[in-house]
Amino acid sequence: MTATRVDADLIRRLPKAVLHDHLDGGLRPATVVELAAAVGHTLPTTDPDELAAWYVEAANSGDLVRYIATFEHTLAVMQNREGLLRVAEEYVLDLAADGVVYAEVRYAPELNTRGGLAMSEVVETVQEGLAAGMAKAAAAGTPVRVGTLLCGMRMFDRVREAADLAVAYRDAGVVGFDIAGAEDGFPPADHLDAFAHLRSESVPFTIHAGEAHGLPSIHQALQVCGAQRIGHGVRITEDIPDLAAGKLGRLAGWIRDRRVALEMCPTSNLQTGCATSIAEHPITALKDLGFRVTVNTDNRLVSGTTMTREMSLLVEEAGWSVEDLRTVTVNALKSAFIPFDERNALIEDVVLPGYAAAL
Repeated sequence: MTATRVDADLIRRLPKAVLHDHLDGGLRPATVVELAAAVGHTLPTTDPDELAAWYVEAANSGDLVRYIATFEHTLAVMQNREGLLRVAEEYVLDLAADGVVYAEVRYAPELNTRGGLAMSEVVETVQEGLAAGMAKAAAAGTPVRVGTLLCGMRMFDRVREAADLAVAYRDAGVVGFDIAGAEDGFPPADHLDAFAHLRSESVPFTIHAGEAHGLPSIHQALQVCGAQRIGHGVRITEDIPDLAAGKLGRLAGWIRDRRVALEMCPTSNLQTGCATSIAEHPITALKDLGFRVTVNTDNRLVSGTTMTREMSLLVEEAGWSVEDLRTVTVNALKSAFIPFDERNALIEDVVLPGYAAAL
């Protein structure tokens, strides 16, 4: 395989894996419009193209309040069985169309209970929709496996309840756990009981850290709570005083040496002010230093992105090669929350042959 630059058409054909993607941040604009009309929810616009542009403009505004407010409209249409089924099924089909072969979708079931569904009913409904999407994708010749990460919202009081559900549904498609929400002021150690329970039940988990808050949040997520991966983790560079020289601090060294995956989301990180450009995003320097970085979308609707777009931007603006794209795809699968033999089969039977065939 040669380290050549490639175009978006080729990247779209390459097999991809995504570990950090939120269900409520990736709806189709037309679906939001249709479901909002059905439940009587008022949107900023009922034109799907204008709505898509509204989302991206709000996310790019630099106003965190506006960014968070965008989820008001997606969550409004995900409060009943019909909405959840459709959103989950389309989620899978959209990934399959983008060449994704493995994905972990995350969402907080407590945010989908305003219509009267219990959290357990939310989980069961989403799993039903995901299964329908996977069946349709396989029938169309574009199979994709999707595992679920249940989220607890770190600023609310139902984190342990969500962790209990991750344990209860671990044999029904739920592969792990996460905590999401505002980092600053809501440290992960506030939920040690949930993480202790997950560890006692051998359920893996990741934690959003090192995005809005710096090194203390990453340290706490790993060394106090016991996370196996870090969501975002962009600010680990604060423990690498000289990126060019590659001299690592103790925490950065721990992460690299123990192959802790960093679930990095370039476009999203630009929107939230964690990076100034794709070219200068820390993901490239961290990759070159041997960290297990992965490329992710975070919120496809809100960021106006796809895995193909994220990879294309890294190729075009940060000089990534096809080998780099293959490396981060393998990285993601090595750190996926599914059994080793299943991860290895995806790498050996799908990803590596897929790259060889595309080139």
